[in-house]
Amino acid sequence: MLKPNYKFQMYRQLQANIANIYGDARKAADEIGVPQELRGKFGLTGAISGCPAPLRDDIMEFSEHGAKEVIPLAKLVDEIRELVKSVYGDEYDAAPVATCEAGLWVTFDSLFSPPMMGRGDNYRSRYIALYEKHLHHQGSYGRPFPPKYKDILADRGSTAGELGFYGKRQNNLDTVMVPLAGARYDVHGIKSHPVPLLTDVDPDGSMENIKKHAQIHMSQLAGFTGLAYETPGYGYAKKDADGTPLLQKKLGQFAQELNLPYVLDNAWGLPFVGSDIRKTGADAIIYSMDKATGAATSGLIIGKEDIMVPVRRALGMHGDRFGTTASYGKAAYVAFDPGKEALLSQIQALRILRDNPAVLTKPVDDMERIIREEFAKINLPSHLKEGILISKSYNSTAVEVNYEKTWANGQLGIPIFSIEDMYSGTNIFQTGLAQMGVIPTVAYDGNIYISTGLGTCDSKGNLIEAVMRHGVKALVRLIEITCKYAGIA
Repeated sequence: MLKPNYKFQMYRQLQANIANIYGDARKAADEIGVPQELRGKFGLTGAISGCPAPLRDDIMEFSEHGAKEVIPLAKLVDEIRELVKSVYGDEYDAAPVATCEAGLWVTFDSLFSPPMMGRGDNYRSRYIALYEKHLHHQGSYGRPFPPKYKDILADRGSTAGELGFYGKRQNNLDTVMVPLAGARYDVHGIKSHPVPLLTDVDPDGSMENIKKHAQIHMSQLAGFTGLAYETPGYGYAKKDADGTPLLQKKLGQFAQELNLPYVLDNAWGLPFVGSDIRKTGADAIIYSMDKATGAATSGLIIGKEDIMVPVRRALGMHGDRFGTTASYGKAAYVAFDPGKEALLSQIQALRILRDNPAVLTKPVDDMERIIREEFAKINLPSHLKEGILISKSYNSTAVEVNYEKTWANGQLGIPIFSIEDMYSGTNIFQTGLAQMGVIPTVAYDGNIYISTGLGTCDSKGNLIEAVMRHGVKALVRLIEITCKYAGIA
């Protein structure tokens, strides 16, 4: 292949050879020996929104038993609250929702959006969102500011325009997007879009940026948001002695000084085992309970008690108007009802996380060993191989393979696909895996997040080593094939 001089030439070359890459990938799957009966039925992710993982036996048994009983849903919600309080303390509370996105929506509307009622015109409010990965989730609930970011989410999601991500924008709410110090936002991918490259994020410099923007927008400022992840690829490599990411901790302290809410999106995270709300100082953390946690499709909001009052009122869980300590549904966000079976599965999942977390963490240790072994054998030039950084995250039951550093010293590195590539079907690290019979995982912005669960664990939650190794081998081969057609290996 021709050796390109510029990024766009490399991605143009990849686009022209997609059919060849897929052909080589299918041959590689045969050489690796990915069993025909497994193809399309296992993957490198724990679960994704469109493909939840199978439930463990203990989750199924508890849910089936409860499903046959007559149980008021408010009682199940109170059991979830008790579990959360037993770990974090009585000053914290919880509210289950249908999905993590539902949790973001109701939390932002309760805490960030200006009131809709009252005489006269409404005022506007603004929240600060860190310019980081997955911005179309936590950063899409207001109109972007400054205007140079007005179209930044245009090509994300299945549907464009007002009925796509742009339709999520809430009443008179703006999103102030703040770049992180030390980060790079280079343009990459066949779709050619800025991607957040975050391994060198400087927490102190980033806080200076945040405070500067907070000062500019102080008269309208309503709160702060960011991700609750913990790995270098997400910008949280620098931590304190307790392992708490410094940027999250410092932002939590700053929000507290201003008496403004700090909301963390931890969609791919574990309650109790992962990001600790007491240490980050966040006011609320929102989880997708069907991803890392292993419950049925649902979300969970955990937050400080005072913060959770308006959230629980919006969900109709805070108590009946005639005076009770709990209620269920029939409020503004009754549509976000998670349902009885999901509540039951959350209870069991939270009990396991509190009492026996090794059920979730041991498979991660086993998976990390396999990934390190297989990536040690990757057939790439030394400067590319040395630029691959592997990290483990119990928070996300994941192992991160980050390759930003393969682009060091002005050299072309391992191709980086944008999230826009994922939505357009041109992310070769995802579509190529599908050609090999492996359900792909998050693999954009120079960051591949591999986790357990989607056909790679048995019904007890134990990792099936042979299956996981097939998937990792396929990924390694696909990277080698892609680099060959990129003209860099």
